[in-house]
Amino acid sequence: MAKSKQAPTRYKMHVKKGDTIQVISGRDKGKVGEISRVIPKTSQVVVEGVNVRTKHVKPQQEGESGQIVTFEAPIHSSNVMLYSSKEKTVSRVGYTFTEDGRKVRMLKKTGEIID
Repeated sequence: MAKSKQAPTRYKMHVKKGDTIQVISGRDKGKVGEISRVIPKTSQVVVEGVNVRTKHVKPQQEGESGQIVTFEAPIHSSNVMLYSSKEKTVSRVGYTFTEDGRKVRMLKKTGEIID
């Protein structure tokens, strides 16, 4: 009897849309970019300029020519780390509280506050 593939529950991710990240593994290792989309269901992120794929699209109507479309495919969130533009370094994320009591994310290595 075959097991049915069930999508896992939503994961809490260490990155958000708009964060600047660096890819730490894979074909695009070392590239820096901004997250344009987050997919929590599969723990994936879409980063501008990273994991660029080409797709050959057939013509939809008669007389129309086909095209080659490039797009950014998602990569797993475990393959990216938050990047500090000031210090030019990557770091894990930590949480701290500001003077007014708000909980904010910060870079552990530099102490820089992200939110």
